[in-house]
Amino acid sequence: MDAWEFEADLFEYGGKGSWHFVTLPADVAFAIRCATESSRSGWGMVPVTAEIAGVGFQTSLFPEKASSSYLLPVKAAVRKTARLKAGDRLKVRIALLP
Repeated sequence: MDAWEFEADLFEYGGKGSWHFVTLPADVAFAIRCATESSRSGWGMVPVTAEIAGVGFQTSLFPEKASSSYLLPVKAAVRKTARLKAGDRLKVRIALLP
């Protein structure tokens, strides 16, 4: 199974709602694009499992044109359990789902 670990800052999206995301480092995004080249959905989303601060969850990475990377959404339940807030530096582990 393909998996990656990295550090990134949690940020709050400035639009409607209070979505929180982590932008994947460029090298990780490139590796994921290569690993999922033949299996991405029409929207380019990639299903993954993630772990942050010992809290595991499933979600999908969203492609982001501005950074040529992916965004990892961090759900409110995860933020609450791990006591996370925008601006925190996170250690993240993600793995592709089959």
